[in-house]
Amino acid sequence: MKTTPEHDARIAKMTFASVYPHYITKIEKKGRKTEELHQVIEWLTGFNERKLQELVNEGVTFETFFQRAEMNPNAHLIKGVICGYRIEEIETTLTKQVRYLDKLVDELARGRKMEKILRQG
Repeated sequence: MKTTPEHDARIAKMTFASVYPHYITKIEKKGRKTEELHQVIEWLTGFNERKLQELVNEGVTFETFFQRAEMNPNAHLIKGVICGYRIEEIETTLTKQVRYLDKLVDELARGRKMEKILRQG
């Protein structure tokens, strides 16, 4: 399934702060901890907990969020389907980065081991 320019634009303009609480709710409902979520986000983006909070307070869009991120060189190892899209087939860089994050949060919520989520083994 290919993303449309409208879909990509909608994702770019969405604020990280509007989605972040949903990530927390999703993982906590499954017995995971916020610290684990922060570990996953930091692995992907380089943002520690303090920087994440600054970005939330600033109300940055996903576009700005990922422009400021230092993406993990192993992010390309994140594969599979999320939200109906096969990550490997997404052509728009920003949309792919957002789906990387969605996939990691999903794996965390599903109880996957941290070393697998962080592509270490």
